[in-house]
Amino acid sequence: MRSVLNRSVRSLRRLSLTAAPVLLLPACASMPGGNEWLWIGLVVLLMFGGAKLPSLMRSMGSGINEFKKGLKEGESDDAKKLDGDGDSKGDAKP
Repeated sequence: MRSVLNRSVRSLRRLSLTAAPVLLLPACASMPGGNEWLWIGLVVLLMFGGAKLPSLMRSMGSGINEFKKGLKEGESDDAKKLDGDGDSKGDAKP
């Protein structure tokens, strides 16, 4: 386990130091499996109730759509800025 962490930390130092906490998570901190998703779903159902779940999922879906829409708008704005520079090849003049 230590050798894996040491290799991860060394490779991280080559890239950047911003993702260090992510690599230092224990091996058991992974995505939940099938049974765990059932337990999570049961807890969510108990917390929010059956009547509120559809509206909760609908609002989460609309939030994801807004996020994707914002990403597309940001990409188009970046493309417009690059085209507006007049230097289409990307060659920088000293």
